[in-house]
Amino acid sequence: MAVQLSLVSIEKPDPNLNLILGQSNFIKTIEDVFEALVNSVPGIKFGLAFCEASGPRLVRSAGTDAELTGLAERTAQAIGTGHAFIIFLGNAFPINVLNAVKNVPEVCRIFCATANPLQVIVAETEQGRGIVGVIDGQSPLGIEDEAAKVQRTDFLRMIGYKL
Repeated sequence: MAVQLSLVSIEKPDPNLNLILGQSNFIKTIEDVFEALVNSVPGIKFGLAFCEASGPRLVRSAGTDAELTGLAERTAQAIGTGHAFIIFLGNAFPINVLNAVKNVPEVCRIFCATANPLQVIVAETEQGRGIVGVIDGQSPLGIEDEAAKVQRTDFLRMIGYKL
């Protein structure tokens, strides 16, 4: 039995666009993740797509923004792995919705939540395709010093995540 590895680079029209990539186990994922998102952030804009792993094996989708939903559909189809889902967030950050998504009963795992450049490592056998892991952003360049700590906390204050 042979396994072939490949990389799927996630294309985003805006480099600052946030996404969540995960794995779930049931067709009802679309409805339940949709509800978790809209109940977490009033007026949230997002697109969500889910790769069905059995039966008709369709990419199922929903969202509150047609452009983000289309992007999620195209990305899910490019990844093409059973039971993977992807969410593109328009006016929210993963920190605003991640716990709600993780608490959806059929969600098995979250591979990443990021705005960084992203590559998905996919394994393929004669049965199908699965996500092995992700490459999220780039490797560190050094250790944080005191000036960098101040810069980090100032940034968190500026965006409203630290007092």
